[in-house]
Amino acid sequence: MNPVIEVLLNRKSIREYDDRPVSPDIKAQILNATLRAPTAGNMMLYSIIDVTDQSVKDTLAQTCDNQPFIATAPLVLCFVADYQRWYDYFIQSDVEAVARQRGETLRQPAEGDLLLACCDALIAAHTAVIAGEALGLGSCYIGDILENYEAHRQLLGLPDYAIPIGLVCFGYPTPQQQARPLTPRFDQRYVVFDNRYHRLDPAEFAAMYAERQAPLLKRAKLPDDLRNFGQLMYYRKFAATYSEEMSRSVRAMLRAWQHGTAPGE
Repeated sequence: MNPVIEVLLNRKSIREYDDRPVSPDIKAQILNATLRAPTAGNMMLYSIIDVTDQSVKDTLAQTCDNQPFIATAPLVLCFVADYQRWYDYFIQSDVEAVARQRGETLRQPAEGDLLLACCDALIAAHTAVIAGEALGLGSCYIGDILENYEAHRQLLGLPDYAIPIGLVCFGYPTPQQQARPLTPRFDQRYVVFDNRYHRLDPAEFAAMYAERQAPLLKRAKLPDDLRNFGQLMYYRKFAATYSEEMSRSVRAMLRAWQHGTAPGE
């Protein structure tokens, strides 16, 4: 099998790591590969914060939904959707003077710019993940970095146009983690469509979730008022307290992005 395809097919989230550090050489290889990630217009609308301060890791382990393994991960990288760097450069380049001469108002980063920067940051993050896998490291995405925006903004020193969009932990997997089977994915026919989006019908949903529902329902010990996988996942994920906090936090991110002030104001 092609070695790159093999890495992709065998990747899984790793949350337990051997007690050995990631060497500076390995970290450098990961970062060098990451900076070659695809990027919109070669603008590289992201920044990477290498979290080496143990006290910051300890805080993230609490603020990211109480996940202790974050504090013990040998390498922790935060990927930031970043338009602040370009906007600061526009200001330093005196774009505002040109805009005035043209009778225009200086535009500030808007929603489209945010989504584009999020795409850049997440593409970079996954490039780092695959580079790490190729070098023998396991990794785990921490989506909970989207929660507690105000605390994370202060902790990481983030300005208005820099949003923490992904946190990734890296380390050498323990033998138990290496032996753990891959998590199943949905069959391609429910995800990949020809030319147009396809909404699944009841029979397709039943087939799609058949393999997952029985063992999960057996393990989950459902409350008396829940009877199927959809109900379970609604309350476990979609309507969970952390999901509500994530939405509140993202609204705060959007407010900061939409109403940010120019540097120096």
